[in-house]
Amino acid sequence: MEIFLEKYVNMERCPVRNVLDRFGDKWSILVIMILGEGEVMRFKDLNAAISDISQKMLTVTLRTLEADGLISRKVYPEIPPKVEYRLTELGISLLPHIQNLSNWAMTNFEAIEESRSAFQV
Repeated sequence: MEIFLEKYVNMERCPVRNVLDRFGDKWSILVIMILGEGEVMRFKDLNAAISDISQKMLTVTLRTLEADGLISRKVYPEIPPKVEYRLTELGISLLPHIQNLSNWAMTNFEAIEESRSAFQV
């Protein structure tokens, strides 16, 4: 059992902690889900789809997802610049897992809310 748990101790060597740490923010999973609904989206459309995200936070989130190979970014040399985002094959392979988690959250949201209310003292 000790050898099994050892792989979770070191953040850099633990695939689970390393990858999930990137999705622990407020926006990454939502951006992936939205891009999964459309083939290609422009920055302004993503920003409009997530009305409560700042442009700076959306930019940071998109860059992180691009660095992880989950989305691709295409810039067209126009004025003003036209930038499009889409999921990569790796990002597409993640979608069913996110959708399962999303379905689980929707199915169990009321029970979780009830538990939270009962827990408050």
